Amino acid sequence: MKILVTGGVGYIGSHTVVELQKTGHEVIIVDNLSNSKIEVLDQIEKISGIKPECEIFDLEDRTKTKDFFKRHADIEGIIHFAAYKAVGESVDFPLKYYRNNLVSLINILENMKEFGVENLVFSSSCTVYGQPDELPVTENAPIKVAMSPYGNTKQISEEIIRDTLRNGGLKAIALRYFNPIGAHESALIGELPLGVPSNLMPFITQTAIGIRKQLSVFGDDYNTPDGTAIRDYIHVVDLADAHVIAVERMVNNKGKKDFEMFNLGTGNGFSVLEVINSFEKTSQTKLNYQIVGRRAGDVEVVYADTTFANEELGWKAVKTLDEMTLSAWNWELALKEKNNN
Repeated sequence: MKILVTGGVGYIGSHTVVELQKTGHEVIIVDNLSNSKIEVLDQIEKISGIKPECEIFDLEDRTKTKDFFKRHADIEGIIHFAAYKAVGESVDFPLKYYRNNLVSLINILENMKEFGVENLVFSSSCTVYGQPDELPVTENAPIKVAMSPYGNTKQISEEIIRDTLRNGGLKAIALRYFNPIGAHESALIGELPLGVPSNLMPFITQTAIGIRKQLSVFGDDYNTPDGTAIRDYIHVVDLADAHVIAVERMVNNKGKKDFEMFNLGTGNGFSVLEVINSFEKTSQTKLNYQIVGRRAGDVEVVYADTTFANEELGWKAVKTLDEMTLSAWNWELALKEKNNN
């Protein structure tokens, strides 16, 4: 199949491109490089032996998006990653997030309908659940008021997709994932945020290697065993595998409904300090961190009930927290070696 991966040069996108190619699919990427580097295409080629076709433009641009679809009417499925994703930044710049995350989706859906592309995998997030009433979180948990503009863009995006599908002709799967970390076992691709990282794992590795002076742990007064916030961390390759299964499910007409949602996580919650302890153990490196106040937009505890995805998709996350933190460290070491050469 020919699959469009938007944001395919980014962190989760690049790993998904590799898994798609490994499964025999043809991939074309659209990316605006706002949080990624074009060299990632060369790294993908080193892993898979195939350099994916890539066009650089912004999906907010309606004219360029339509022109792209005109030239690629043979696309059978779309995996849509292209969105801003930092919770803290979204609190500071809400309009930036609403414009980018919503307009790009609308442009894609308009062109899917016009050019007969029927299948969309949407990169959603556990942030749609806010601070859930019950744990672990199932797909039937109520969608609560979002804790951040980023989370709200994911809620609104799902509503836009649902409303669009009511008119028929399209199918979609929203993958609500929890906290992706880690890197490909080759250490050729991984999480490479431009500027100061907003996510925990790259900040840990950059602190350990000396790029950052100190890691801030936001809050130790939560109602958790060690006082730090708890998340469900999932290895990015496990996550990528689920996207391949999801797009194949739709193209092969295996779905039960036109719009399906699946939680993607391990089903286990780990605190920030547990992640730090795992990293210190696997990397054999002591981390310089300090406890600071809570961060706006963060929820206290969230982790997934993955039963539905496990049973319905036949997918399960298999990598451990130690494997996640070690692969992230190997990626950071490889980056340093590359930059020193």
